[in-house]
Amino acid sequence: MAATLFSPYTIKGVTLKNRIVMSPMCMYSCHNEDGKVENWHKIHYAARAVGQVGLIVVEATAVTAQGRISSRDLGIWSDEHITGLKELVSLLKEHGAKTAIQLAHAGRKATVEGEIIAPSPIAFDENMRVPKEMTKADIEKTIQAFQNGARRAKEAGFDIIEIHAAHGYLINEFLSPLTNKRQDEYGGSAANRYRFLGEVINAVREVWDGPLFVRISASDYHPEGLSVEDYVEYAKRMKEQGVDLVDVSSGAVVPAKIDAYPGYQVRFAEQIRQGAGVATGAVGLITSGLQAEEILRNERADLVFIGRELLRNPYWPRTAAKELGVELEAPVQYKRGW
Repeated sequence: MAATLFSPYTIKGVTLKNRIVMSPMCMYSCHNEDGKVENWHKIHYAARAVGQVGLIVVEATAVTAQGRISSRDLGIWSDEHITGLKELVSLLKEHGAKTAIQLAHAGRKATVEGEIIAPSPIAFDENMRVPKEMTKADIEKTIQAFQNGARRAKEAGFDIIEIHAAHGYLINEFLSPLTNKRQDEYGGSAANRYRFLGEVINAVREVWDGPLFVRISASDYHPEGLSVEDYVEYAKRMKEQGVDLVDVSSGAVVPAKIDAYPGYQVRFAEQIRQGAGVATGAVGLITSGLQAEEILRNERADLVFIGRELLRNPYWPRTAAKELGVELEAPVQYKRGW
């Protein structure tokens, strides 16, 4: 039987040649601190496209300068960023990969100079600054920034957009009761805490009709925080709004001890897939082809997101193919060594 990992997958007219996705991973490589694509990004991402990754998700890309995780993050807050991103997209497509970009705002976890913002004025820990509580005007401006980022992503030629609602960054901060203590319509009930993400999704959908992913943290790893059961309900809302796939990670909204082991987050992807009836991506210490194949064959997720293993081995798809007995066509330039 053919390996599911190397079967195509189609979402809204975009067909991935296999189910292998490169997770978005910050490179902190904008050395001029202007958010523009550097040579490093072109080399780093293109190498994985040559390595036969089906979908490459470009790292968390800030929709505002003040929303960067670090001053060296990629940015999409200006039309000046489009040219570099367009060149990057072209390089990846030249080698057969589909392309996605993760639109992000760091919220209270931003480390750039100047004012940082969050739903509530609570610092992540004693080493981080206390953010300013967002006003309604701040909220409206930030939603507009996500929409502007989506428009620029479309102009750059990306196939897929992913909204970053995980890992304790701004949208995740609105979703979790641990970080959202607001008394207005953006805080309190689960529906109110979802409102900001819901409005971001709607704003993006106004300018983007292609596949839309959302990355979530399916557990806060805290007794008073959110659990995967809460995210099943959130995922139902996302599906209703036209989200095509939920990329299921976990943690990082508050400091917590996480028991990480091979595939430790896959159960979250499986539960959300079954409970919300939405496609999911599994991520988290997935390192072998057999492990990835088991996830897909047992219908625990629809796509497998590979992170650190693709940092260690840009040609991981070939390694996985050999493990699964699949003949993977080599790039013509590499055939003599394949």
